[in-house]
Amino acid sequence: MSRARTFPLPIRQLLAWMLALFATVMLTGAGRAQDVPDEARYGDKNIAVALFADGSPVAGGEWMLALRFTPKSEEWHGYWSNPGDAGQGMRLRLDLPDGWELGEPIYPVPQRLTISGLMNHIYEGTYVVLVPVKVGPDADVIDPGPITGHVEYLACTDQICVPQDAVLEERRGGDFARWRAEAAPLLDARARFAVAGQGLQVAIPLPASVGLADPHVFIANERLVDYAAPQTFRRVGDVLIAEIPLDARRAGEAAMVSGILGFGNGAGVRFEAAPGDVPTGGELVAGPKPVVTPPLWTLILGALAGGLLLNIMPCVFPILSLKALSLARAGESEGAKEGGARAEGLAYTAGVVLACVGLGALLLALRAAGEQVGWAFQLQEPGVVVALLVLAAAITANFAGLFELPSLSVSMGGERTGAFATGLLAAFVATPCTGPFMAAALGAALLLPTAQALLLFALLGLGLALPFLLLGFVPALRRMLPRPGAWMERFRRFMAIPMGLTALALVWLTVQLGGRSFGLVALVLVIGVLMALWIVGRLQRSGKIAWPAFALVAAPFLVFAAIALPSVHQTEKAEQAASIHNPQAFSAQALAAARASGQPVFLWFTADWCVTCKVNESVAIERESVRDAFTSAGVVTMMGDWTVRDEAITAFLTEQGAAGVPLYLWYAPGASNPEQLPQVLTPDLLTGQTRQN
Repeated sequence: MSRARTFPLPIRQLLAWMLALFATVMLTGAGRAQDVPDEARYGDKNIAVALFADGSPVAGGEWMLALRFTPKSEEWHGYWSNPGDAGQGMRLRLDLPDGWELGEPIYPVPQRLTISGLMNHIYEGTYVVLVPVKVGPDADVIDPGPITGHVEYLACTDQICVPQDAVLEERRGGDFARWRAEAAPLLDARARFAVAGQGLQVAIPLPASVGLADPHVFIANERLVDYAAPQTFRRVGDVLIAEIPLDARRAGEAAMVSGILGFGNGAGVRFEAAPGDVPTGGELVAGPKPVVTPPLWTLILGALAGGLLLNIMPCVFPILSLKALSLARAGESEGAKEGGARAEGLAYTAGVVLACVGLGALLLALRAAGEQVGWAFQLQEPGVVVALLVLAAAITANFAGLFELPSLSVSMGGERTGAFATGLLAAFVATPCTGPFMAAALGAALLLPTAQALLLFALLGLGLALPFLLLGFVPALRRMLPRPGAWMERFRRFMAIPMGLTALALVWLTVQLGGRSFGLVALVLVIGVLMALWIVGRLQRSGKIAWPAFALVAAPFLVFAAIALPSVHQTEKAEQAASIHNPQAFSAQALAAARASGQPVFLWFTADWCVTCKVNESVAIERESVRDAFTSAGVVTMMGDWTVRDEAITAFLTEQGAAGVPLYLWYAPGASNPEQLPQVLTPDLLTGQTRQN
């Protein structure tokens, strides 16, 4: 079982981990101060603990004790013996008669909790740890007296950790039959392990008939493996091979490796592995697919073609008004010098390419720094969306004639700065979604060396700018455009309508990203900017100096927004949009359970700012014919909402070789890997998938 959480406030994360470290030190110090305390120092109010005994001891036999941990509320969790990247395992001491030996505690299969790239091995809810005791052969089992002891452990939420301890006294009772069934049994056969390069390979004897919904190996050896790294599983007959990246901080080589193999449904087995040969090859069962990067020349063509097709993709529709006005005014260049038209084409292209390369470079830098971000990360930032909202409102006001700003009215004759600015804006807004050919190129760009990756981003921009560039360099194409005239001003006013609709869409998006109060403050900012631009327009028409007045009027609204927006921003994700399929929310655990059901699974990733995603949902996914076909075939539907940055979704997209959304995956029953569907869907394509299964 896996759970991933992301907190947007680094300070909160730092405090949580510092508290966990402090609590760990406190526990360690308490253990050294005295062997078995007479009373508890911290108490067990957050996770209560009780010691149970299974009947009476038998001389020379094994007597089973059990520690039952019960959190006071669902937010608290405890830890496995190896807590992972943070936390503290249990420290148990028992007062046993002479000749009695305390065995290794036996745990149930732990769960995974990933916070900001750090993984913990935890238990949520009530859990029981079995404690075997080897009774001495000459032990007095008639009246051995009550077994007492002391236990120290850590109780944590996602934001705070506190040390806990309790003085124990054995009591009879408890549901040992159930507790034994919940504990991970030890495999009879010995596993084998080997270190190959920077990875640990463990060959675990496991019948091929055992189902693995979401396998994960919990290594008991501390600081041996990278806990949060993806694990790969292969089958060779009745042997399961797990491949786990090693921890860069490990010291020395392990003589033995032990742990728990979780199957993904709460069940699992314990194993002990000795050094030995690990089989090669085998069938991939789970984990990241081997990344095969296509030849660079195919990626170059894909990036160029993807950028070219982006001009007709729905993602570009919001800024088509800018492009349409640019193409209309290009007719003015008919009588101008040829060099002017070419210069404007180059200026526009430079703006597009610079924006694509800049976004790509920032994306690569953030990922190199450990951030889980993907293509279109800029539209997951509420502040960026507010800036785009203000810009879209200003462009709408310019188109409507509220004020004059030549740099926003891009033309082919004399306004090179405007052409460059339009290129920047076009690329910034148009590139969030991925289209045909583009997905493979961008996915590969995240894996290639930096120079090759930036080349692909530049070619993507060149493809996007190519139509406008051709207009500047091919006079025959410019002659096909309508001749300039009075109609152009009317056309410009008409273009204010789609640009205004874009601004309204951005208002809605600010609400989705930051909440209603955040959207209201952003709307107040827009009103203030528009008011300032209206005053600028009046001063311009009277021939007076205008822009100082803009600064004077807009400044209070800008200051208000700078103060208010961070304080009202809500970090919680908005509720998932309604769908006729009633899909499950994506998580690794939910996907594993759905695949284990034996039914086909349709998983799609979307975002509120992705126009292509919404078009596909409208024309293909949200159709009654598709719903009926899915219902008849028993298809499990699942959706991942990437509107707000989600590290679990970003990591999954990367595993699938995708840099952004949309992404559509079809899991056939029993298939080890999904089929990636096209990024432009049709109802027939989806209903056809059901007939193949």
